[in-house]
Amino acid sequence: MLNFNTLKKNLITKEVDIAPLVIFRILFSVLMLGSLLRFWLNGWIYDFYIMPKMHFKYFGFEWVEPLRVSGMYILFGVAIAATIFMMVGLFYRIASVVFFLSFTYIELIDKTTYLNHYYFISLMALLMIFLPAHRFFSFDAKRNSNIQSRKIQAWSINVLKLQLGLVYFYAGIAKLNYDWLVNAQPLKMWLPVHAAKPVIGFLFKYTWIAYVFSWFGALYDLLIPFLLLSKKFRPFAYAAVIAFHALTYWLFPIGMFPFIMICSTLIFFSEDFHKKLLFKLEQLFNWNPQILNSNPAIVSQPLLSVLALFFIFQVVFPFRYLAYEGPLFWHEQGYRFGWRVMLMEKAGSAFFYATDKATKQKVEIRNCDYLTAGQEKMMATQPDMIVQFANYIAEDLKTKGWENPEVTSEVYVTLNGSGSRPFIDPTINLAELEDSWQEKTWILPFK
Repeated sequence: MLNFNTLKKNLITKEVDIAPLVIFRILFSVLMLGSLLRFWLNGWIYDFYIMPKMHFKYFGFEWVEPLRVSGMYILFGVAIAATIFMMVGLFYRIASVVFFLSFTYIELIDKTTYLNHYYFISLMALLMIFLPAHRFFSFDAKRNSNIQSRKIQAWSINVLKLQLGLVYFYAGIAKLNYDWLVNAQPLKMWLPVHAAKPVIGFLFKYTWIAYVFSWFGALYDLLIPFLLLSKKFRPFAYAAVIAFHALTYWLFPIGMFPFIMICSTLIFFSEDFHKKLLFKLEQLFNWNPQILNSNPAIVSQPLLSVLALFFIFQVVFPFRYLAYEGPLFWHEQGYRFGWRVMLMEKAGSAFFYATDKATKQKVEIRNCDYLTAGQEKMMATQPDMIVQFANYIAEDLKTKGWENPEVTSEVYVTLNGSGSRPFIDPTINLAELEDSWQEKTWILPFK
């Protein structure tokens, strides 16, 4: 049985080849470059950050505002440039900090666009700042031969494995719920839509296929990190990674996420595998360095402490939903940042009414006067966004001469095909509420 010192040496201080980290740096940077360019070319910078009149804020980050039209394009341009600098390893530390800050700033502008893999990218980008990924096959190493090294400490690679493992394992835990395992929802609703797909599409009309997909999805997420760690099972596990993410990309509009996970999980492969890949890149780009420094960068105790707190937070934070009563998928308190990926089909309709207390004038609000179609769709099922929208309405009406307007709402929501039902108390003046982590007692119970 390994003692603590042996475990620490194997996982943290053991000298290993830098090739896996270099390959990860290049792949991660290329994928981020492609993601940002895709965002730009599809016109989403304008659609998501410039066109909307209001933006839904994350609690604690209300100060994050979109920049002006040119500013948003410059911000994306800076993030794109940072990915290129990271990829080639030029001013790597500065580039990784710039990418983390710019990407995370963009992510925090509006929670309408929240996706689990955006959160994952921010976490990975934060880790990359502290990794010595530029010490080989980089312009930094060419410029300063003193930092060149084929050796690094094992922690530099293991933190990436741990981060990926947490994402998968927690996604598996999130699937251990009644709707997913017993009712095969929402796959029972989603899969028949794809019955016209070639080759295997005809299977999607059968209910048992939804159960197979649900149970396989849960087992896949729970087991895949451990199977990837096993040299014996790794080839089969990685084949499952490719098959799983290729299938989800084929069936669902989930953007770059499948490619990010397929490429990122290569970090679990052996040194020899990555050394062969790196050797081919060295030949392709005629890289022939003279390594003067063979000593790996030594991890400091303060950095280890920070990393420990970083991962402890990630282990604990997804369980904050336990502080709230009722079904999580209904009230969504503590839902975000918990690796709950495509677990529910939820839709709603929200009708807002404003009353001027002085004149008793009452009007129905046209949501489209304030929100884009995408914002309205997301807002109608998420209580914190409903409150923010009500406050925005009240503030807008005050600028039009209303004194202390009251804003109420009738919201009807359907969850996993359960039928539409009232979502919030229609008698509550939402303009008097503020978004917080306190229990939202005005959400009606799911019956």
